[in-house]
Amino acid sequence: MNRRTFIMGGIGAVGMLSAGGWLFTRRPEFGRLPQGQRLARVQASPHYKNGQFQNLVPVQVMNEESGENRFAAMAKFLFGDKSELSLQEPMLSQKTDLKALDKDKDAVVWLGHSSFFLQLGGQRILIDPVFSDYASPVFFINKAFPGSNIYTAADMPGIDVLAISHDHWDHLDYPTVMALKPKIKNIVCPLGVGEYFEQWGFDLSIIHEEDWDTEIRLADDFSVHILPSQHFSGRFLRRNPTLWCGMAFVTPVRKVYYTGDGGYGEHFKAIGQKFGGFDLMLGENGQYNMAWHAIHMLPEETAQAAVDVGAKLLLPAHGGKFALSRHPWQEPYRRLTEASQDKDYKLLTPAIGELVHIDSKQRRPFDAWWEKMA
Repeated sequence: MNRRTFIMGGIGAVGMLSAGGWLFTRRPEFGRLPQGQRLARVQASPHYKNGQFQNLVPVQVMNEESGENRFAAMAKFLFGDKSELSLQEPMLSQKTDLKALDKDKDAVVWLGHSSFFLQLGGQRILIDPVFSDYASPVFFINKAFPGSNIYTAADMPGIDVLAISHDHWDHLDYPTVMALKPKIKNIVCPLGVGEYFEQWGFDLSIIHEEDWDTEIRLADDFSVHILPSQHFSGRFLRRNPTLWCGMAFVTPVRKVYYTGDGGYGEHFKAIGQKFGGFDLMLGENGQYNMAWHAIHMLPEETAQAAVDVGAKLLLPAHGGKFALSRHPWQEPYRRLTEASQDKDYKLLTPAIGELVHIDSKQRRPFDAWWEKMA
């Protein structure tokens, strides 16, 4: 092989790889960026500046002063020791038959990570469902813990509200959403995220997307409020093309707050003051690291956030299914349990699939199931 043939062959190989990569990112699960009238709404938001959404308080997603830059973090994530990051045995669980539940009973079932099935005021709400084996576009990154994926779309009853907090792969899962499609009556999401659902063939009439501090009234006695969180968005290279959020689900007799992903900030106190407290907070607790401390809470901050919003009950989210950070998988539960000892709220720690009644008269203790596992 002469030099020219070698060089031309190399150029051809690079071209083929580039074309393959381009085709890979054109797959529907990557979605498309806001366009048309939706883009105009995005650009009109007071939280959209310099071509992207901004947090209420400017923060760094990756704080390299922590001693770890994004390249070092990625290398550790892909190639570092993962022996303590995930389970060594199948996850403990108690699979509740969701279709058999009395729809008029306010209750919640944790489905793993940040996925919840919530019944409130006769409404069936599914929050950030991820039923896939991987929380990523490729099969070798972010694999679900063994035994943590006990629910599928087939296990879900009709869904009155699909609630999506932001567009990251571990919260907006294309295969799950498409499998649920025939069952979904309404979708609520922050600004820009509706573009994914429109591309994926959902009827525009059921997509309700709004900016922070906006109420979406779906019935006379039921509202969903899109609320600030301190995070970021993007499914590929573009940073912050869509908004991220927390949510409040409100009926005349009960209020439930879901933090979504995000770091600790003054917005929690403002939310608590606005709503006068909550019966239940579903609070992010896991996947933290000091390098990205601004956009994910430490367990002690989750405890403080529950105090700030005036929660009566706290149920942790964002753990128990995927190892997206470098802490041992049990650590968030141990630290949150310790941080909750002197707080006014009650910490609830159900296993995946275990039914929780949102009623003080039916509250019961839950086992420290994570201590029973290697």
